[in-house]
Amino acid sequence: MAWREVPTYFAAQFLGAFVGVGSANVMFGLPLFFASNHARHGAAQLWSETVATFGLLLVIWGCVTFRSTATALAVGAYITAGYWFTSSTCFANPAVTLARAASNTFAGIRPADVTPFILAQLCGVLAATVLFRWLGANQCPRADPSTHTSISLDQPPQG
Repeated sequence: MAWREVPTYFAAQFLGAFVGVGSANVMFGLPLFFASNHARHGAAQLWSETVATFGLLLVIWGCVTFRSTATALAVGAYITAGYWFTSSTCFANPAVTLARAASNTFAGIRPADVTPFILAQLCGVLAATVLFRWLGANQCPRADPSTHTSISLDQPPQG
């Protein structure tokens, strides 16, 4: 992604997160937005969020590098699984964290806990970036959907 596209991408992420939480609130007969009082704090929650974000970035970079057509499905599957395997319920995205602060539900986060969560997410991003660069992923050829070939487990690879 070119740096000039980053602000638009961030805006879309935040807009999408707030539209999603507002829509969910309305579906359940709740106010469009209201501050959460669900406490999410402490070392275990912050470590959980670091791990959740680290894993999400590895899924994204792995898919983009090796099979870009699977990225959307893999991200959805990871976030769904992360909801169950992390104590933080896998926010893994600052936009999601801020939006979930606008919903006083079991999935919310009180505003006072948002900044530490986002800092934990940034730690996860940094760790994933360091690891992926160390592994040399930036040297791997990017998946090209136009030349995409399927891999079959029951047949030997084709030349």
